[in-house]
Amino acid sequence: MSGESAYCEWIAVDWGTSHLRVYAIAADGSVRAEGQSEKGMGALTPEGFEPALLELIDGWLGTAPMDIMACGMVGSRQGWTEAPYLQAPCKPQGGSFALPPVNDPRLRVCILPGVKQITPAPDVMRGEETQIAGFIDRHPGFDGILCLPGTHTKWVEISAGEIVSFQTFMTGEMFALLSKQSVLRHSVQSAEWDDAAFTAALAESISRPERLAARLFGLRAGGLVADQTPAEARARLSGYLIGAELAGAKPYWLGRQIALIGAPALTSLYETALAAQGVIALCEDAASMTLAGLAAARDSLKEGTQ
Repeated sequence: MSGESAYCEWIAVDWGTSHLRVYAIAADGSVRAEGQSEKGMGALTPEGFEPALLELIDGWLGTAPMDIMACGMVGSRQGWTEAPYLQAPCKPQGGSFALPPVNDPRLRVCILPGVKQITPAPDVMRGEETQIAGFIDRHPGFDGILCLPGTHTKWVEISAGEIVSFQTFMTGEMFALLSKQSVLRHSVQSAEWDDAAFTAALAESISRPERLAARLFGLRAGGLVADQTPAEARARLSGYLIGAELAGAKPYWLGRQIALIGAPALTSLYETALAAQGVIALCEDAASMTLAGLAAARDSLKEGTQ
């Protein structure tokens, strides 16, 4: 149609705290182009979101309004405009979107809501729900547990296409803080990795998670007096933290069907950790699930306007 973009059908946007990622989606659902910048939510005022987006997508636009489906921290209270949380138990996408004010008439932006939980314990997610929606779209009969490793790892119970409950573990953030800002930074600075050390630390931490704090300082002592290498220390730090997480998340994964959604390098650690407990997990890439979730959201938007 006259005025529509000849380049893409719609645009997918994954907008986190530190990064902005955009994807031009063709009519057949394939990714025609992508771009990214470091203009994440944390670096912008509400007035800065539209210019930051246009810097990356202006060349993809025609003259008619373009559907732009966005997820992540762009919908937080500090973001472009707040997309209020859905409350679990719920479907990961409720069909309602926040519509930020825009100056450019070519932009038709829809921001997906996050999900909150009040009981059994307060918890929130924003961005992960889109990956979950993408997974459910690809695996409609799935009934089990999704684990989404990351800075704040989520363990999510899925049944009948709904998020039943979830729990967040700050494992990734703890690893970053301990390896970069604690006394352990002197012991773990290495680009190398020791698989045996990771596996041993994992087993120790799962069996005795209450000893985590003591074992962490043991990493420092081991480097000073026991010839422990930085590669071994780094792998042990990861193993101790993931092991403590698995011990805490045991009610989620024990005896359940498990799937992992995340970056391959990180999900492989969790896959190894779960396999050591006799659990075989299905693995999916986070970026692919995000795009699938945004596509499902656009489909629901189109159905709602017909």
